[in-house]
Amino acid sequence: MYKEGGESINEALIGFIAGCIATGIISIIQYPFWKRWGMMGILEWHENQCLMSILLKRSPERLTREGFILHFLNGGLAALFYAVVVKGLSLIDLDANLLGLSFGLLLWILTLAPIHKPITGVSITKHPLGYKPTLLSLVAHVVYGIVVAHLVVIWLG
Repeated sequence: MYKEGGESINEALIGFIAGCIATGIISIIQYPFWKRWGMMGILEWHENQCLMSILLKRSPERLTREGFILHFLNGGLAALFYAVVVKGLSLIDLDANLLGLSFGLLLWILTLAPIHKPITGVSITKHPLGYKPTLLSLVAHVVYGIVVAHLVVIWLG
């Protein structure tokens, strides 16, 4: 998907940066819940910590920093894909709130919901902390999507 003047690289970089910023924002929102519920209560953080445990063959309890690095990498990569697709399909002029809401929900449905239990061993529908971690995760993904969509419009629109 090469374009004249390296536009795809620019879109990808802008998407990645937007994703990291959005991930930072939702992480700040999730922090007080982490203090209250622990790592298991923040589904995305828990997944990334468990993934790093599998990759590094170390106890997940000792991989909080590494899990956060993976969390930001995932957030950046998802938004990279979003920016390239939205710009490439000329969707950039559509309502950013609608695009962001759709992106956040789609991301949650495709990437978190089906893989959480296989990675962590914890079901999102029968979570030990009840429905609240799942609801928080869903809201966080919507906020992430909307932030990404607005940043992409500002920088690429």
